[in-house]
Amino acid sequence: MTKPTSKSKRAHIISHTHWDREWYLPYEKHHMRLVQLVDALLDQLDQGPDFKSFYLDGQTIIIDDYLQVRPEQKERLEKHIRDGRIVIGPWYILQDAFLTSGEANVRNMQVGHRDAKRYGTPSKIGYFPDTFGLVGQTPQLMLQSGIDNVFFGRGVKPTGFNNMVSDDGYESSFSELMWEGPDGSKVLGVLFANWYSNGNEVPVDEASARKFWETKLADAEKYASTNELLYMNGCDHQPIQKDLPEAIRMAEQLYPDIEFVHSNFSDYLSALKASAVQELSVVKGELRSQRTDGWGTLVNTASARVYLKQMNQLGQAMLEKVAEPLASFAHLLGHPYPHDQFTYAWKTLMQNHPHDSICGCSVDEVHREMVTRFDKSRHVAEALIEDSTSQIAGAVDTSTFERYGEEARPVVVFNTSGWERSGVVQIELDAARLYFRDGFSLEDMAAKMNAIDLSGRILVDEEGNSVPCTVEDLGLQFGYDLPDDRFRQPYSCRRVRITFEAENVPALGLKTYALVHMDSHASSDSNTLLRGERGMENEYFNVTIADNGSFALTDKRTGRTYKDLGVYENVGDIGNEYMFKQPENEVALTTKDLRAEIRVIEDAPYRASYEIVHHWEIPESADETLDREQRELIYYPHRKAQRSKQMVTLNIRTIVSLSRTGKGIKLETTFNNQAKDHRVRALFPTDLTAAVHHVDSMFEIATRDNTPAPEWQNPSNTQHQQSFVDVSEDQAGLVVANLGLNEYEVLEDGRNTIAVTLLRAVGELGDWGLFPTPEAQCLSEHSFQLEIIPHDGNGATSGAYIEAYQFQIPWTLAQTNVHPGFLTPSNSPFEWQGDGLAFSSLKVNEDSGDLMLRWYNMGSNTTGLKFAASESIPQALEDAYQSNILEEETGKLNASMINESSTALTSKEWALQAGPCEIVTVGLRR
Repeated sequence: MTKPTSKSKRAHIISHTHWDREWYLPYEKHHMRLVQLVDALLDQLDQGPDFKSFYLDGQTIIIDDYLQVRPEQKERLEKHIRDGRIVIGPWYILQDAFLTSGEANVRNMQVGHRDAKRYGTPSKIGYFPDTFGLVGQTPQLMLQSGIDNVFFGRGVKPTGFNNMVSDDGYESSFSELMWEGPDGSKVLGVLFANWYSNGNEVPVDEASARKFWETKLADAEKYASTNELLYMNGCDHQPIQKDLPEAIRMAEQLYPDIEFVHSNFSDYLSALKASAVQELSVVKGELRSQRTDGWGTLVNTASARVYLKQMNQLGQAMLEKVAEPLASFAHLLGHPYPHDQFTYAWKTLMQNHPHDSICGCSVDEVHREMVTRFDKSRHVAEALIEDSTSQIAGAVDTSTFERYGEEARPVVVFNTSGWERSGVVQIELDAARLYFRDGFSLEDMAAKMNAIDLSGRILVDEEGNSVPCTVEDLGLQFGYDLPDDRFRQPYSCRRVRITFEAENVPALGLKTYALVHMDSHASSDSNTLLRGERGMENEYFNVTIADNGSFALTDKRTGRTYKDLGVYENVGDIGNEYMFKQPENEVALTTKDLRAEIRVIEDAPYRASYEIVHHWEIPESADETLDREQRELIYYPHRKAQRSKQMVTLNIRTIVSLSRTGKGIKLETTFNNQAKDHRVRALFPTDLTAAVHHVDSMFEIATRDNTPAPEWQNPSNTQHQQSFVDVSEDQAGLVVANLGLNEYEVLEDGRNTIAVTLLRAVGELGDWGLFPTPEAQCLSEHSFQLEIIPHDGNGATSGAYIEAYQFQIPWTLAQTNVHPGFLTPSNSPFEWQGDGLAFSSLKVNEDSGDLMLRWYNMGSNTTGLKFAASESIPQALEDAYQSNILEEETGKLNASMINESSTALTSKEWALQAGPCEIVTVGLRR
């Protein structure tokens, strides 16, 4: 602990390195430098106590990476960690905040704490040195992790006490501030106003040291609110400064009235809090550098290498929204929860979450390796899902389908979202199988499978009602089983693909159907959603497609019509992976005046779809000026390059679909990009009167201004989103939901148009030198998915946000057999109620085995939450408690009796209040 001092000032010098695992070098090249750094650090610490301590960048993955190469150094490393000389945690990795999900950030904190505890004590430092902006819920997440502070490098522009301006908005008078989240949580924020390298490479010789400290002391004093001055002795991939003790002694000689301390974050915070006399600015909400000129926010990393964001969205959804809930359901049925497998999958996924990785702002080799990691994590999730669905489906009573004979093929549809759900689903199932083990020759098996008559097959629900479906014969197929107790079992089968609409599948539950043979069935498949020459209609909407491929959408509930939806825009981009820059005076190209090819491709009772094709001539690249400007390292806002006169064809295929019960219109856009240095966006004019809009962020529906701050000079005002963006007025609103398309802009075009970036193609990394990235031009096939969701003006209460969240979550289906079981054919382990609450996760705690459920309040008013467990679950859940995000109990919940005449739930129900924007985690004990 730093002792009180009579000296006028104290300089806290904290040794650290900011370790980007991969960036301008591939991972393994940085990895080898990391091994050298930690070797040197251990040697330095072994020499004695003069070199006090070292902060290991707040991420425990550094330990894993080092010990992967130097496993024999574990004991030595652990000693210095336990002695407090190497400070570790609280994170597993230093993530980007806006491009990773709320649950991914929670897992990051959980894994970081768990790994740190294996070696010592996790640091309670909210460390975000280089994160590209911070989400508004960060203070609440920190406090729920036992952390009352945040150290960060971006998002707020301080002015300094002697040049103080208004504290409104995103200004802070000092580098120290109070940061308040939307729920009212407050933490002490410390901005690295002079960056996290302001104490780097402190000179030892007198002349250099005097010059160094004259500058550095003045720089820190300009922003600091106290005489406790912070100096970060390190930088990106910075080796340790071995002679720092000597440098500190020289500084003490030069400035005897200042105390120079080789410090740490804990001691610095204690001294800062003890000496605070100035009233600090209170900064509220998101930190996105909005009160700057807009040229250095790095916001366009949200659209760099979009394919990475799409893979990440799927990977996160598969783990947090599908695999974990299903494994929890199976666990309630008595099956072991695969904790280690989930940790491995999450760690593999999170290795893609550092800011220079998921942001797509590294060299090409880095992002190639990321694709492999995404695949690996997803494959683990798929394996866990398959195991869980098999276990659950095996417990479902499908004996109701016995009456249809041996040809009945039950299908279980799983809804792993937190709300009841309807939607079009699809599964490939085996109508018949012959196993190789039964001794058939290959010719006999093929003949028998090909001879099967698939006519008369229909789909029925548990009550025997016919469900409209499309059955496609996929012909002879090969398959295999992988039993737990014997060798693999190959088979030949006759496979079919079934498409149908599953209705009212319970939240976190299942519903069972079966493909059966019924010769006398009278088909009712003549119903259609098509209207007129180019229209579709269901209970809620009417859609009409124009000659140019855009469409008009009428919300029959509000009477509001939205026009010109789905026009595409193309402009040049002479920026880099970090920031977009449109060529000066360029006029955007659009498909508004382009005639499209339009045809019906689906006309089923459950869904109608149109195909829209554009053949669009766009410039093939920037002109030759861009290459010269890149080589001369001309700062991207000052570039003068234009677009090439040579053209290439961009063939855009769009499928617009409306389902019978659909609460939105779904779009799938595909094209093969063969142009460079450009951006493609989809435009959705709202024609709504609104000065602000709402956007999905981490555990929050953030409100943002449509018009940027007065300081903003960048012509582009693109911003981050997660699941959706919403423009609303009193009686109407339009949500545009996406899958992995994290960049949008609300245009100031008089129509409040929502512009969603589909693709941004650039050829260099950017930042501190020239690093060519030809693969960032994304010259390949791409596919994008969106959903357009009109509502009554309140996205939270109307269900529009629920629809957008469900759009993120893949349906899960499993084929099973006809068999008895203790689960009813329509079943859910839980039921909950809570106006304005969003369900976030269901998993099992690794230490206690308790089920952990999480919600967050989408609104600014307190709301009630009630939940209970189904009586069909064989292991009763008797005790409930409230928890923080580390899954540590914070208070018990009292159960009440349910009026069983109005619910099919067990006799116990728990209730609590969720405050404004509060993140609520509940534990359930068996």
